[in-house]
Amino acid sequence: MNITWYHKHFKDLNTTELYQILQLRNEVFIVEQNCPFQDLDDKDFKCFHLMGFDTDSQQIMAYTRIVPAGVSYEEASIGRVVTSPQARGGGIGKELMQKSIELLEDLYGGVSIKIGAQCYLKKFYESFGFQQIEEIYLEDGIEHILMVRK
Repeated sequence: MNITWYHKHFKDLNTTELYQILQLRNEVFIVEQNCPFQDLDDKDFKCFHLMGFDTDSQQIMAYTRIVPAGVSYEEASIGRVVTSPQARGGGIGKELMQKSIELLEDLYGGVSIKIGAQCYLKKFYESFGFQQIEEIYLEDGIEHILMVRK
């Protein structure tokens, strides 16, 4: 699978890109994780959106939301980290996080990055330099931890 990466501010997304982003987030966060929650939280308008598309099918395979400081946390953030079930197991998640960190640094400089991570992904995020800063908390019935990368 060959992935082409794009990033756009919300105002620059076309309707097909927006539809595929929301469809992927819904498929994984709501259906696969069996977690009914309000995904559309008004933060998307203020964010950049990193998308990885399969060059053959033109379907979105990976996505993150790059959140400026002051929107979710005092620090900048990477959120809604998601890979398509069809793309898993080939390293796309690692590539997605590396590209997300690079994009955030290109946009905002060498700032701290704070994330709310699902607990089972702690080691994954630690491999990118994130460190747990608080105890476990429940968000939409799923255990999370706050992590920071300085």
